[in-house]
Amino acid sequence: MISVTLDHVGKKFGSAKGVEDVHIEVKPGEFFTFLGPSGCGKTTTLRMIAGFYYPSSGRILFGDQNVTNLPPNKRNTGMVFQNYALFPHMTVNENVAFGLQVRKQSKSEIAQKVERALKQVHLDGYGTRRIDQLSGGQQQRVALARALVIEPQILLLDEPLSNLDAKLREETRLEIKRLQMELGITTIYVTHDQAEAMSMSDRIMVMQGGVVQQIGSPQDIYNRPVNRFVASFIGETNLWEGTVERIEGNDVFVRISPDLVLCGLANQASHDQVVKVGASVTLSIRPESVTEIRAEEAAQGNIVTGKVVISEFTGVSVNYITQVGDVSLKAMFVNQGHTLRERGDQIAFHIPKESIFFVG
Repeated sequence: MISVTLDHVGKKFGSAKGVEDVHIEVKPGEFFTFLGPSGCGKTTTLRMIAGFYYPSSGRILFGDQNVTNLPPNKRNTGMVFQNYALFPHMTVNENVAFGLQVRKQSKSEIAQKVERALKQVHLDGYGTRRIDQLSGGQQQRVALARALVIEPQILLLDEPLSNLDAKLREETRLEIKRLQMELGITTIYVTHDQAEAMSMSDRIMVMQGGVVQQIGSPQDIYNRPVNRFVASFIGETNLWEGTVERIEGNDVFVRISPDLVLCGLANQASHDQVVKVGASVTLSIRPESVTEIRAEEAAQGNIVTGKVVISEFTGVSVNYITQVGDVSLKAMFVNQGHTLRERGDQIAFHIPKESIFFVG
């Protein structure tokens, strides 16, 4: 296992900025994900690690080795591309063996390694099939076997599941995580899919506009977003603007509207958020943190009453969009026999102060 360090790495394409000042260390054996919307710089960063792009600034290290200017074939990385990049005229065995043949390994050694790699991805018995005889999920596993067969120090995956349907995508991401854990290989994964990133990763780097927004565990990223972009990009959230009216110890009272004041906690603020009396602040409230209450429970504080605008039953959950004065509130309840409210119904919610986050 080996670490990957990006030491203040940047990339420009002419005068256009691709990536700016990325500074991270991926730990040995870690599953590290670059997450963000299209055009945010995540694939550019991955391609610099692979050696397909050279940085305009900064250094890239594998362990203690500076690989910044090494060509791809000298870096001992295995890469799975979004479109798989398989050779359609070759069989499965021939595709998986290709990297070993380039390395001029013996035929017997190649045969053993190919057989082992296909077993790892549950494709033993498929070696003689042509690529066009395989499903999309099987082709994806061939691409994964081809990346693993060369025994790379680092596995790089660029949106490998984007061409699969929802059910197959879920099955395959579990397979990738299983393999990564069994092999203990340092893995860097690129995706725009928040569910993939949250379910697979040890840590996540969220990017936007070529700039790193936040790095942390899935729990940190989701529960303590540092700014509006992260809060809204990772899952759903309610973003309410307000003004700090008073502070009592760790309790921060924020006026959202003339008739609505919420209490949050000062230690729930991101590092760059100023929380002081008179400051304008943004509150992030996750829909699943909101609870429904009966009118007689209103004394517990942080109670809001809204009118149902949209109600949605998904089977697993009941989702509402409600109008609370001048602001909209999304709420989500796990389906445990919940009675579905109709459009126009009044509904009272409790918003726990522990679930309110101040974001920059």
